[in-house]
Amino acid sequence: MISAIEALRRLQAGNRRFVAGHRRSNTASPQRRVELVADQAPFAVIHGCSDSRVPAEIVFDQGLGDLFVIRVAGNIVAPSQIGSVEFATEQFGTRLVVVLGHSRCGAVKATLDELQRPAESRSPGLRAVVDRIKPALEGLRADLWDDPDALSQHAVRANVRRSIEDLQNGSETLQRLIADDGLLVVGAEYSLETGVVTFFEGVPPTVG
Repeated sequence: MISAIEALRRLQAGNRRFVAGHRRSNTASPQRRVELVADQAPFAVIHGCSDSRVPAEIVFDQGLGDLFVIRVAGNIVAPSQIGSVEFATEQFGTRLVVVLGHSRCGAVKATLDELQRPAESRSPGLRAVVDRIKPALEGLRADLWDDPDALSQHAVRANVRRSIEDLQNGSETLQRLIADDGLLVVGAEYSLETGVVTFFEGVPPTVG
Protein backbone atom coordinates (compact mmCIF):
# COMPACT_ATOMS: atom_id res chain seq x y z
CA MET A 1 0.00 0.00 0.00
CA ILE A 2 1.31 3.44 -0.96
CA SER A 3 1.38 5.89 1.94
CA ALA A 4 -0.45 9.19 1.78
CA ILE A 5 2.82 11.12 1.76
CA GLU A 6 4.27 9.11 -1.13
CA ALA A 7 1.00 9.49 -3.03
CA LEU A 8 1.07 13.24 -2.51
CA ARG A 9 4.63 13.45 -3.79
CA ARG A 10 3.66 11.45 -6.89
CA LEU A 11 0.87 13.91 -7.63
CA GLN A 12 3.17 16.90 -7.15
CA ALA A 13 5.78 15.38 -9.45
CA GLY A 14 3.14 14.58 -12.06
CA ASN A 15 1.78 18.11 -12.00
CA ARG A 16 5.29 19.49 -12.49
CA ARG A 17 5.66 17.28 -15.57
CA PHE A 18 2.31 18.48 -16.90
CA VAL A 19 3.17 22.14 -16.42
CA ALA A 20 6.55 21.65 -18.10
CA GLY A 21 5.02 19.75 -21.02
CA HIS A 22 7.00 16.60 -20.23
CA ARG A 23 4.13 14.19 -19.77
CA ARG A 24 4.76 10.48 -19.81
CA SER A 25 3.75 8.68 -23.00
CA ASN A 26 2.88 5.22 -21.68
CA THR A 27 0.07 6.03 -19.25
CA ALA A 28 -2.67 4.30 -21.23
CA SER A 29 -0.93 1.56 -23.21
CA PRO A 30 -2.74 -1.60 -24.32
CA GLN A 31 -0.49 -3.60 -22.00
CA ARG A 32 -1.47 -1.46 -19.01
CA ARG A 33 -5.13 -1.83 -19.91
CA VAL A 34 -4.82 -5.61 -19.88
CA GLU A 35 -2.95 -5.56 -16.57
CA LEU A 36 -5.90 -3.78 -14.93
CA VAL A 37 -8.65 -6.15 -16.04
CA ALA A 38 -8.56 -8.27 -12.90
CA ASP A 39 -7.94 -5.59 -10.27
CA GLN A 40 -6.99 -2.00 -9.53
CA ALA A 41 -4.99 -0.19 -6.86
CA PRO A 42 -5.37 3.58 -7.31
CA PHE A 43 -2.88 5.44 -5.13
CA ALA A 44 -5.03 8.56 -4.66
CA VAL A 45 -8.66 9.62 -4.64
CA ILE A 46 -9.33 12.90 -6.44
CA HIS A 47 -12.62 14.55 -5.56
CA GLY A 48 -12.81 17.35 -8.09
CA CYS A 49 -15.04 19.55 -10.18
CA SER A 50 -16.68 18.37 -13.39
CA ASP A 51 -15.19 21.29 -15.33
CA SER A 52 -13.90 20.02 -18.69
CA ARG A 53 -10.67 21.97 -18.25
CA VAL A 54 -9.59 20.07 -15.14
CA PRO A 55 -9.22 16.36 -15.98
CA ALA A 56 -7.36 14.93 -12.99
CA GLU A 57 -5.45 12.23 -14.84
CA ILE A 58 -4.02 14.79 -17.23
CA VAL A 59 -3.14 17.61 -14.81
CA PHE A 60 -1.38 15.10 -12.53
CA ASP A 61 0.13 13.15 -15.47
CA GLN A 62 -1.25 9.81 -14.36
CA GLY A 63 -2.62 6.90 -16.33
CA LEU A 64 -5.03 4.01 -16.26
CA GLY A 65 -5.54 2.63 -12.78
CA ASP A 66 -3.60 5.36 -10.96
CA LEU A 67 -6.39 7.59 -9.67
CA PHE A 68 -9.90 7.04 -8.33
CA VAL A 69 -11.63 10.15 -9.64
CA ILE A 70 -14.94 11.57 -8.44
CA ARG A 71 -16.17 14.63 -10.34
CA VAL A 72 -19.18 16.81 -9.58
CA ALA A 73 -19.91 20.48 -10.23
CA GLY A 74 -18.24 22.62 -7.58
CA ASN A 75 -16.54 19.57 -6.00
CA ILE A 76 -19.47 19.45 -3.57
CA VAL A 77 -19.91 16.58 -1.14
CA ALA A 78 -23.21 14.71 -0.94
CA PRO A 79 -23.85 11.21 0.48
CA SER A 80 -23.04 9.51 -2.82
CA GLN A 81 -19.63 11.20 -2.96
CA ILE A 82 -18.91 10.21 0.64
CA GLY A 83 -19.81 6.63 -0.23
CA SER A 84 -17.50 6.69 -3.23
CA VAL A 85 -14.58 7.89 -1.12
CA GLU A 86 -15.33 5.28 1.52
CA PHE A 87 -15.38 2.61 -1.18
CA ALA A 88 -11.97 3.54 -2.55
CA THR A 89 -10.28 3.91 0.81
CA GLU A 90 -11.64 0.64 2.16
CA GLN A 91 -11.71 -1.50 -0.96
CA PHE A 92 -8.36 -0.48 -2.45
CA GLY A 93 -6.46 0.79 0.59
CA THR A 94 -6.03 4.22 -0.97
CA ARG A 95 -4.64 6.53 1.70
CA LEU A 96 -4.75 9.97 0.07
CA VAL A 97 -7.88 11.95 -0.72
CA VAL A 98 -7.49 15.25 -2.57
CA VAL A 99 -10.36 17.72 -2.80
CA LEU A 100 -9.46 19.63 -5.96
CA GLY A 101 -10.99 23.02 -6.69
CA HIS A 102 -9.94 25.31 -9.51
CA SER A 103 -9.77 28.96 -10.46
CA ARG A 104 -12.78 30.54 -12.17
CA CYS A 105 -15.10 27.76 -10.97
CA GLY A 106 -18.53 28.29 -12.51
CA ALA A 107 -20.40 26.67 -9.64
CA VAL A 108 -18.63 28.90 -7.12
CA LYS A 109 -19.35 31.97 -9.25
CA ALA A 110 -23.01 31.00 -9.47
CA THR A 111 -23.10 30.80 -5.69
CA LEU A 112 -21.42 34.19 -5.28
CA ASP A 113 -23.99 35.64 -7.68
CA GLU A 114 -26.75 33.99 -5.64
CA LEU A 115 -25.49 35.58 -2.43
CA GLN A 116 -25.59 39.01 -4.08
CA ARG A 117 -28.70 38.61 -6.23
CA PRO A 118 -30.89 35.61 -5.37
CA ALA A 119 -32.25 34.00 -8.53
CA GLU A 120 -35.60 32.27 -8.58
CA SER A 121 -35.15 30.80 -12.06
CA ARG A 122 -32.45 28.22 -11.26
CA SER A 123 -33.32 24.61 -11.97
CA PRO A 124 -33.77 22.38 -8.90
CA GLY A 125 -30.59 20.51 -9.81
CA LEU A 126 -28.42 23.61 -10.08
CA ARG A 127 -29.99 25.06 -6.94
CA ALA A 128 -28.98 21.90 -5.07
CA VAL A 129 -25.36 22.53 -6.07
CA VAL A 130 -25.49 26.21 -5.13
CA ASP A 131 -27.17 25.45 -1.80
CA ARG A 132 -24.33 23.07 -0.87
CA ILE A 133 -21.67 25.65 -1.69
CA LYS A 134 -23.43 28.62 -0.09
CA PRO A 135 -22.57 27.90 3.58
CA ALA A 136 -18.86 27.90 2.74
CA LEU A 137 -19.05 31.39 1.22
CA GLU A 138 -21.39 33.20 3.58
CA GLY A 139 -18.56 33.88 6.03
CA LEU A 140 -16.16 35.49 3.56
CA ARG A 141 -14.72 38.82 4.69
CA ALA A 142 -16.81 41.82 3.68
CA ASP A 143 -13.84 43.65 2.13
CA LEU A 144 -13.31 40.86 -0.40
CA TRP A 145 -16.51 41.72 -2.24
CA ASP A 146 -14.82 44.84 -3.64
CA ASP A 147 -12.02 42.77 -5.21
CA PRO A 148 -13.46 40.19 -7.65
CA ASP A 149 -10.19 38.30 -8.17
CA ALA A 150 -9.43 37.98 -4.46
CA LEU A 151 -13.06 37.11 -3.77
CA SER A 152 -12.97 34.32 -6.35
CA GLN A 153 -9.80 32.75 -4.97
CA HIS A 154 -10.95 32.94 -1.36
CA ALA A 155 -14.32 31.50 -2.37
CA VAL A 156 -12.79 28.56 -4.23
CA ARG A 157 -10.56 27.71 -1.28
CA ALA A 158 -13.33 28.16 1.25
CA ASN A 159 -15.44 25.75 -0.77
CA VAL A 160 -12.61 23.19 -0.85
CA ARG A 161 -12.24 23.46 2.93
CA ARG A 162 -15.97 22.97 3.38
CA SER A 163 -15.87 19.84 1.20
CA ILE A 164 -13.04 18.46 3.33
CA GLU A 165 -15.10 19.09 6.46
CA ASP A 166 -18.12 17.43 4.89
CA LEU A 167 -16.08 14.33 4.04
CA GLN A 168 -14.51 14.11 7.47
CA ASN A 169 -17.62 14.90 9.49
CA GLY A 170 -19.98 12.87 7.34
CA SER A 171 -18.25 9.51 7.60
CA GLU A 172 -17.30 7.45 10.62
CA THR A 173 -15.33 5.23 8.24
CA LEU A 174 -13.13 8.09 7.08
CA GLN A 175 -12.74 9.39 10.62
CA ARG A 176 -11.49 5.97 11.70
CA LEU A 177 -9.07 5.67 8.79
CA ILE A 178 -7.71 9.16 9.49
CA ALA A 179 -7.24 8.42 13.18
CA ASP A 180 -5.91 4.89 12.94
CA ASP A 181 -4.71 4.02 9.45
CA GLY A 182 -2.83 6.91 7.86
CA LEU A 183 -5.57 8.36 5.67
CA LEU A 184 -4.88 11.95 4.67
CA VAL A 185 -7.48 14.34 3.26
CA VAL A 186 -5.99 17.48 1.69
CA GLY A 187 -7.21 20.46 -0.29
CA ALA A 188 -5.78 21.80 -3.54
CA GLU A 189 -6.51 24.39 -6.21
CA TYR A 190 -5.77 24.04 -9.91
CA SER A 191 -4.95 27.21 -11.82
CA LEU A 192 -6.54 27.33 -15.25
CA GLU A 193 -4.07 30.05 -16.15
CA THR A 194 -0.81 28.25 -15.28
CA GLY A 195 -1.71 24.56 -14.92
CA VAL A 196 -0.18 24.52 -11.44
CA VAL A 197 -1.89 22.63 -8.62
CA THR A 198 -1.32 24.29 -5.24
CA PHE A 199 -1.89 22.15 -2.16
CA PHE A 200 -2.99 24.47 0.64
CA GLU A 201 -4.99 22.54 3.23
CA GLY A 202 -4.11 19.55 5.39
CA VAL A 203 -0.65 19.04 3.89
CA PRO A 204 1.96 17.89 6.42
CA PRO A 205 4.87 20.33 6.87
CA THR A 206 7.29 17.60 5.80
CA VAL A 207 5.89 17.74 2.26
CA GLY A 208 7.15 20.64 0.16
